Amino acid sequence: MTAHVLARPWRLGLDDFARAVGEHPDLVRRFVALGLIEATTDVSGELWFEPGQIAETARLRRLRAGFALNYAALGLVADLLDRLDRLEAERRRRTGDLPTPSGARRWR
Repeated sequence: MTAHVLARPWRLGLDDFARAVGEHPDLVRRFVALGLIEATTDVSGELWFEPGQIAETARLRRLRAGFALNYAALGLVADLLDRLDRLEAERRRRTGDLPTPSGARRWR
């Protein structure tokens, strides 16, 4: 009897992650080195990614394509968008406002 795993893996290796996000592994390594996405390393130095980093990488790709940002600017813009999200969530919490009907911003 063959056992089949129905859940996604809790982490992806560099090659699988790069394939999932449609980028070359060298570019993924650069994103990690610049602190744009998070990865862990094992004892052999291999990079491992949580599946949630796929969405973050997609956001970086959209920002880079839509605004022609360089890598340094990508980090700055991503940080500013994250801060805006936190401030907006805090404002809604304090005032009891509901999020926008779409539930997402235009730049996400």
